[in-house]
Amino acid sequence: MDLMRSEPMQLARIIIPMESAHRTISYLGDLGLFQFKDLNTGKSPFQRTFATQIKRCGEMARKLRFFRDQMMKAGLLASTRSAYGSEFSLDELEAKLGELEAELTEMNANTEKLQRTYNELLEYKLVLQKAGEFFHHAQSSATAQQREFEEHRLAEGSMDSPLLLEQEMTTDLSKQVKLGFVTGLVPRDKSMAFERILFRATRGNVLMKQNVVEDPVSDPVQGEKVEKNVFIVFYSGERAKNKVLKICDAFGANRYPFTDDLGKRHQMITEVSGKLSELKTTIDVGILHWSSVVQAMANQFEEWNNLVKKEKSIYHTLNTLSFDVTKKCLVAEGWCPVFATSQIQKALQRATVDSNSQVGAIFEILHAKESPPTYFRTNKFTSAFQEIVDAYGVAKYQEANPGLYTIVTFPFLFAVMFGDWGHGICLFLGTLFLILREKKYSSQKLGDIMEMAFGGRYVIILMSIFSIYTGLIYNEFFSVPFELFGHSAYDCRDPSCRDATTIGMIKVRNTYPFGVDPMWHGTRSELPFLNSLKMKMSILLGVAQMNLGIILSYYNAKFFRNDINVLYQFIPQMIFLNSLFGYLSLLIILKWCTGSQADLYHIMIYMFLSPTDDLGDNELFWGQKYLQILLLLLALVAVPWMLIPKPLILKKQHEERHQGRAYAPLHSLDENLESDLDDKSHGGHEEFEFSEVFVHQLIHTIEFVLGSVSNTASYLRLWALSLAHSELSSVFYEKVLLLAWGFNNMVILIIGIIVFIFATVGVLLVMETLSAFLHALRLHWVEFQNKFYEGDGYKFHPFSFALVSEEED
Repeated sequence: MDLMRSEPMQLARIIIPMESAHRTISYLGDLGLFQFKDLNTGKSPFQRTFATQIKRCGEMARKLRFFRDQMMKAGLLASTRSAYGSEFSLDELEAKLGELEAELTEMNANTEKLQRTYNELLEYKLVLQKAGEFFHHAQSSATAQQREFEEHRLAEGSMDSPLLLEQEMTTDLSKQVKLGFVTGLVPRDKSMAFERILFRATRGNVLMKQNVVEDPVSDPVQGEKVEKNVFIVFYSGERAKNKVLKICDAFGANRYPFTDDLGKRHQMITEVSGKLSELKTTIDVGILHWSSVVQAMANQFEEWNNLVKKEKSIYHTLNTLSFDVTKKCLVAEGWCPVFATSQIQKALQRATVDSNSQVGAIFEILHAKESPPTYFRTNKFTSAFQEIVDAYGVAKYQEANPGLYTIVTFPFLFAVMFGDWGHGICLFLGTLFLILREKKYSSQKLGDIMEMAFGGRYVIILMSIFSIYTGLIYNEFFSVPFELFGHSAYDCRDPSCRDATTIGMIKVRNTYPFGVDPMWHGTRSELPFLNSLKMKMSILLGVAQMNLGIILSYYNAKFFRNDINVLYQFIPQMIFLNSLFGYLSLLIILKWCTGSQADLYHIMIYMFLSPTDDLGDNELFWGQKYLQILLLLLALVAVPWMLIPKPLILKKQHEERHQGRAYAPLHSLDENLESDLDDKSHGGHEEFEFSEVFVHQLIHTIEFVLGSVSNTASYLRLWALSLAHSELSSVFYEKVLLLAWGFNNMVILIIGIIVFIFATVGVLLVMETLSAFLHALRLHWVEFQNKFYEGDGYKFHPFSFALVSEEED
């Protein structure tokens, strides 16, 4: 596996007999190493040869989606184990799915119809019971009033008796007005509006009574649980009746017949109860049968689904093939890696044998004029790092791949900003959990954020390991220093340590062997010391990575045999960058090694302003002034070196290439035509615009010169993010945990620990991780990759059943 450059690719043509075409494409899909080109771009999808088969597969996919909905409704998951000895052809599967769909559709319709009838009967029973209670109560009240009136009349048969009441009671029954009534159920949230509209529409000439149903009931129309009230509306006249019925329909109130005859009412309740029990039994039996059918379907669903996806992708691929002149063979063209030639040929031979074809498929290599696709063979560890690079742009065919170096540089630059070995251990344990359970999680659908974290688990675990390493160098464990590698080199001047923060401490032992001495933490000089250390370290790392980028541009130029880029791009860029910032890096290392007090800011500023002045106390080595003058002259020379020669040489080469093109020997006319076509396909035969080339080179030169300064300054984000992470960690530790500890109260201490944990996880382990990740991403995309990486290629997308399944999911 070579991650430095993409795999060598070749353009191939396969001539396939019709009788073995389907099996050949199937075997190539299993292999997953051939990218087909569409040879029918002029045809619409409906005009292609296998449009009917694709339509059949689409219809079967629709049925399978219907089956999946039924399985979800039943709370079942598709079985991952395939049934033994259950190989289906496409025609058999189509017939099977059609039968199952018809059966399930009929069962669902019958069940829905029965359930609706059951819900209607259930509501009817409630109406009979609740409205019957109202009539029973009304009749009891009327009987009591009649008895009271009779007693009152017998006891007081005098002239003082109410004549109107007596007249009312003795009125002829045939002249009394007969009231009609409507009963049913109305949703409780609409009951007040329902009553109000009834009153207004009839001008108060109705009497309405409502009774609350305690438990929600299933609505026959919607099939959902709804809170309802039983109502009874008394009206007089046909017009009032029509208004009441229309209002009931408008409010979705379900009306049911009702009788005020007590005997008939009891008989109706008995009949409804009997029908309910019968329907319940029928529905339960139907649901049991439906569940058994869905369960049997779930056991084979995954197999059917994969077969339909596979067949649909095969026919889509067959539609990209063209017919030969005889219309008996299909012609395919596409890209494949060179190493896969023998595997593809074996797959073609196997397809010929298995399909009993008399003629074998022909595999031939073609001369490619366009640029091949880019293909890197990655595994589960390297794929995430390659995706980081591909997100910026896919590498041009066989140019140097930054993904190889990103495996180390990306987590390391992240760790420089995130350096704390306590936080690193937390990040490591969380990612280790994902890695240990990757088999389980890889087969599950995770949320968006969890999916990203799981996909980059190997990136994050390397980030955490490097964070532990840089945290040990910074000597920070949740901002607390530890003497892990021995005792501090410094100690107090007296046992009371009163002068530690004013005068300072004295060195009593050898230098601390690894990382920052723990005694620096908490002192007055901690921040200036760490700022100086991290700032200089950021510049060193930045210059080193930018030099690596320029060196990779050299390897690109040598690989593509572009000597112009080596002489007039690589060399002046190396000279310019290292004359200024390479020299600054040398001064930083010399200052660390010698312990000099030289001011590097002063040296670099006056290197440009007054290069001939004496350096005085800022001189780090003999001859430094003359070296600075030489480096400054080299940097000034490097700018026109990048700008002027390359456009002139390209113009000269263009003139030489096209000189005498109008005249050629007759025997080489075809060759000249081919070379002309080749030049046109690569843009070489177009008119050479010197002004455009010069402006492009001018922009490239200015971009590199200014970018050398801005990119070096951009690496100072390593120092800034590291300082921010350290200070935030220190604030959470001192202002939350230590403050809660100082109260000597268990409740406050527990609250402080909880706040500290949430702040650490939420801010430092989530937000700071994301922030450092994005900054490391920017340093790779902009500061590192723009030195050599073109990223204008396109990915190799082979026809593979594994990729088809992932895309469908």
